[in-house]
Amino acid sequence: MSMIQKEHAIKIQTESFEDFKSYFLKEEFALGWNCLFVLPVWLKTWWDVFGGNQDPEILTGYRHGKLIGVAPLAVEENTARFIGGENVCDYQDMIVAPNHNEEFLGAILSHLKKRGIQSLELGALRSESISLTQLPDIARRTGHTVTCDPAGISSEIELPGTWESYLQMLGGKQRHEIRRKIRRLNEAGHVQFRIIKRPEEISEHMDIFFSLFTASRPDKSEFLTDPMLSFFLLLARRMAKHGFFRMSFLDIDGVPAAGVMCFDYNHTIFLYNNGYDPRFGHLSVGLLSKVYSIRDSIEQKRLRYDLLKGNEVYKKRLGSTPVLLYRLKIDLDG
Repeated sequence: MSMIQKEHAIKIQTESFEDFKSYFLKEEFALGWNCLFVLPVWLKTWWDVFGGNQDPEILTGYRHGKLIGVAPLAVEENTARFIGGENVCDYQDMIVAPNHNEEFLGAILSHLKKRGIQSLELGALRSESISLTQLPDIARRTGHTVTCDPAGISSEIELPGTWESYLQMLGGKQRHEIRRKIRRLNEAGHVQFRIIKRPEEISEHMDIFFSLFTASRPDKSEFLTDPMLSFFLLLARRMAKHGFFRMSFLDIDGVPAAGVMCFDYNHTIFLYNNGYDPRFGHLSVGLLSKVYSIRDSIEQKRLRYDLLKGNEVYKKRLGSTPVLLYRLKIDLDG
């Protein structure tokens, strides 16, 4: 630990990734650590693959010896941002204990300014995140210029208690279509939906998933560069060790027709990536692999299914609700 300062009775400390991980293990529930994309294992994996020339600035805040917040930042030149890129972190936030938002966020801004940081750029942020709902007002009150711009949408489903209740949430036409597609799929052959989540299963099944991922759309093949491939594989292995990984395959007569890569955290299933074999495209296996994943999530008593960033039409058809995303820029040089 280093760079300790006091601001309004708040001590700000710069931490290592190991300290960051230990705080998560000790303080997850006390801090309300509810954002998948700021988990230490996620950000350390990103750093190991994409860290480059940035310097980590993982900041923690203490009040009377008690941890009240974490800001997982990185500094490049004179700009501070969240660790992680928007292409693999759909949205992020700072982690703050209840009733300590204003004092922690104010101390973070003061610390960054004294460090000589000229700009704090955060994105993407969910509309209800504390970095968006409270940080701008705090920054303006201390004389800083704030800019906030749209950054797309995310989508999510509040899961009911049963599969039939979920179907009743959908419009009549879409409910009929899902039932029809499932019947047609089962008429095509023996259908199996299977879950992969143990660390020892990762390597073999990630190869299968990558083949489905790249086959389903040309742009996905372009996206899956060697560094991105390394990131996905390392992330899957590390998240599986924590019990956060949940991949599923939809097989037809023993052949993987579609795959869905998800993460399971905080009573939520996050649909991170998916792919399918075009030979089975006429059976709507891409959509149905997600439908089966939603049904499994309901059976596992999860509370939410997060379809993450993007405005693809299928998300609305599956009954999701949009969540607005934003980018925030605070000029600390003024």
